[in-house]
Formats: sequence, structure tokens, C-alpha cells
Amino acid sequence: MALTPSTMLPLDSPLPAFALPDGHGDLHHSRDLAGPKGLLVIFICNHCPYVKHINPALAPLGAEFRQLGVGMVAISSNDADQYPEDGPAQMAKAAAVLGYTFPYLHDETQVVAQAFHAACTPDLFLFDDMGRLVYRGQFDATRPNQGVADAADIRRAVAALAAGEPPLAEQVPSVGCNIKWK
Repeated sequence: MALTPSTMLPLDSPLPAFALPDGHGDLHHSRDLAGPKGLLVIFICNHCPYVKHINPALAPLGAEFRQLGVGMVAISSNDADQYPEDGPAQMAKAAAVLGYTFPYLHDETQVVAQAFHAACTPDLFLFDDMGRLVYRGQFDATRPNQGVADAADIRRAVAALAAGEPPLAEQVPSVGCNIKWK
């Protein structure tokens, strides 16, 4: 496991358009995933201990954010040939077991991860209703074996977005496993 920080894409960057399949092969378009207030895109995978650490909080968070008008989508961009546990069938299984309340998409070509400048899992990107980046950074300050994930940072960012407030002044880079590039 290589500890990798987020690249911290500049705020106000546009949401890259994408169309990706979920683990069952159903295609999802970025334009259809946002809620009226915005969209949270989170790059995850099945095997990363940093993602496993936050997984219990993800399903309820998707439902909570939807109530606030923010859509949510997870994307796995790892090389599934080298990491078969991150392939579509295993993604579909994980989404069902974990009760994900949002689509979990497979970026086989890794083009979407490159468009976002995603670097690690988890890597979070929150866009407003105009498709402009308002938050990129950590899920919360906890780490594997160091507290229970509470989603404090992303909750603050989504609350500010939902309330029409400016982006958070302090945004701490996410850290996790590096995306497994082909």
C-alpha cells in the first residue's frame, strides 16, 4: 500500500463529463447523477484499507446527502486485471453487501480518473449545481485503526453547499492507496 495524497484539483474546476457502467453493466451519465444542489464524486475501490475504513459511513451518507439535494456517485478506476477484487462483478457484490445508496461505477479505461486528476482512494470531489468544484479533500480526519469514520469534513462541505454558503476555507487533502494505473 502506497500512501498517496489527493492532487487537490483547483477549486472552480468544471465537472468532467462521463458515462460509465456500474457493476451490472448499466450505463450512468454524469449529467443525470447530480441533485439540485450538486454532486459528490468519490473515487474508491474494494480492497483499499482507507476505503474499507469509511465504507460503513458511505451508504447512509448517500441517503443523507440526497435529502440535502446533493447526488453521490462512487467510481473505481483501479486496474481490474491486476486487482480483480476491484472488477465490475466484485463491485456489484460490494455495493449490494454494503447497501450503497448511490451508483458504484467502473472506469475501465481510467480516462475519468485522469480527467479528475484523481490520485488515491478515497478521493472526493464536490461540485455545485453549476458543475463547479467547491470541495476536494478528505472524508474526515480519521484513518484506519484510528477512530471511527464520521465524515466530518465532507459533511461540513455539503452542508455549506446546501445552505448556499461559500466553499470551506480549509480543505485538507485526502490520503489513501494510490489508484492502480495500467
